Amino acid sequence: MLTITQDLYDRIVAHAREDHPDEACGVVAGPEGTGRPERFIPMLNAARSPTFYEFDSQDLLKLYRELDDRDEEPVVIYHSHTATEAYPSRTDIGYANEPGAHYVLVSTADADGLGDFQFRSFRILDGEVTEEEVKVVEAY
Repeated sequence: MLTITQDLYDRIVAHAREDHPDEACGVVAGPEGTGRPERFIPMLNAARSPTFYEFDSQDLLKLYRELDDRDEEPVVIYHSHTATEAYPSRTDIGYANEPGAHYVLVSTADADGLGDFQFRSFRILDGEVTEEEVKVVEAY
């Protein structure tokens, strides 16, 4: 189960809506070994695409150095789908290289009247996708 604060939930959703119609992406870091998402880190979608996201390689290198310096790890890796449901695509599954992370997908398809808003979390391990419950709390 992903337990996340209302503030972080709202910030992820706001980023997804702000970048629509392009996919948004980012990370929520937390202290190593806690599994607790704490620090919101919106990233630039280097692909600037409504159907694909890609972290900029230089930004990603900088992020991982910063995480290492702060004894943090990526607890949540998020991105949006702009015209489809919030479920990992084959490309998303192929890019999932953090076995301990929660992969959050936000569908902003509702912004175009194409479907309901969705905020879903998944574990992706060795190509296998497992949806998990999302619990939103005021504070930890």
